[in-house]
Amino acid sequence: MQGTRLDTARIRAARRVIDPVFLDTPLYRCEALEPALGCAVSIKLETANPVRSFKARGTEVVASQLAEHGSRAVVCASAGNLGQALAWSGRGRGLDVTVVASRFAPAAKLDRIRALDARVELVDGDFDLARERAAAVARHDGIRLVEDSLDLETCEGAATIGLELVDATPSFDSEPSCDAVLIALGGGALATGVGHVVKALAPDVEVICVQPLGAPAMTLSWRGRRVVTTDSTNTIADGVAGRRPIAAVLADLLLVADDAVLVQEASIVAGMRMLLDHAGLVVEPSAALGIAAILEDRDRFAGRHVVTIVCGSNVDADDYRRRVGAAPTHRS
Repeated sequence: MQGTRLDTARIRAARRVIDPVFLDTPLYRCEALEPALGCAVSIKLETANPVRSFKARGTEVVASQLAEHGSRAVVCASAGNLGQALAWSGRGRGLDVTVVASRFAPAAKLDRIRALDARVELVDGDFDLARERAAAVARHDGIRLVEDSLDLETCEGAATIGLELVDATPSFDSEPSCDAVLIALGGGALATGVGHVVKALAPDVEVICVQPLGAPAMTLSWRGRRVVTTDSTNTIADGVAGRRPIAAVLADLLLVADDAVLVQEASIVAGMRMLLDHAGLVVEPSAALGIAAILEDRDRFAGRHVVTIVCGSNVDADDYRRRVGAAPTHRS
C-alpha cells in the first residue's frame, strides 16, 4: 500500500524466517458467539503458540536479522508479551535478551520471560517509563533496542496475520463474506501491519481498531490526525496501555484504519467472559477488545461478518478468576 512504511513483498519474505509454530494459526467461524452478538464472527486465534500471543511473529524477524549480522545482545521494553516473545526468539538464536518492564506488570508474564532465560529489569513506573529505560540501556551497552511498533520488523511480522486472512482462508469470500476486521490497538504494530495487508489486498474490508477508554492515546491521535499523549492510563488491558504514540506509527495508521473506537472496561470483561463461555478460550483483556466493540455497537455490526484477532492469552490466574469468575485451568 502506497504511503506506509510497510512493504508487502517484505511481509511475504518475513514468513520464511518466522518459526512455523507461529504461522497459519487457526481461523474459524465461531457460531456459538453469534446469537449473543447479532453478527457472524470468525476468530483468528493468535494464542495457540509457545508464547501465547502474536508478538513472536515480529520478534522472529528481529532475532533472525540480529543473528545473521552477528549481534549477541538485545533489549526491549515490554508490558509482558513482547518481552516473552523476544526471549523465546532470542534464546533459539543465542542472543542475550534484556526486558525492561513496569514493576506493576502482570507477575505471570514476568515469570514466563524469566523462564525463557531473559534478564528482567523492573522500573517504578508504567510502560512508557520502561521504554525510556530500555533506550538508556541500549545506549549504555551499545546493543540493539527493539521498539515495538516503531521497528518495521515488529509491524511486518504482525502483518503476516493479514496475509493469512486474505490469502489462505475462505472467510473473505464465504457467505456472508467478511467485511470488517477488528484489531486491538496499542502501540500500533498489529493494527498497522494487518491493516496494511488488508487495505492492499482486500480494500473493501473495513479495518476497525479498538482501544480501551482508559488508554485512549492512539485513538485520540488517529481522530485528531496528530500525536496526542495522555498523563496516565486506567485499564485492565495492560498490553495496549501506552500514553505516548509514535508519530511514524500514527502516520501508517492514518493510511490503513477506517475507524478507531474506544470501549469501556465492563465491555472488555464481558468479552472475556463470552470468549470463555462460548468459545472455550481464556484470553487476556486486550484480546477481547474486538468482542467488546461489537457489544457496544450491535447495530453497526448487525448482519455482518467480522473477523476478530484474539491476540493474547497471558493471564494471571487470580486476576482472571476475579474478573471473569472462572478458573483458566485446562481452558487456554
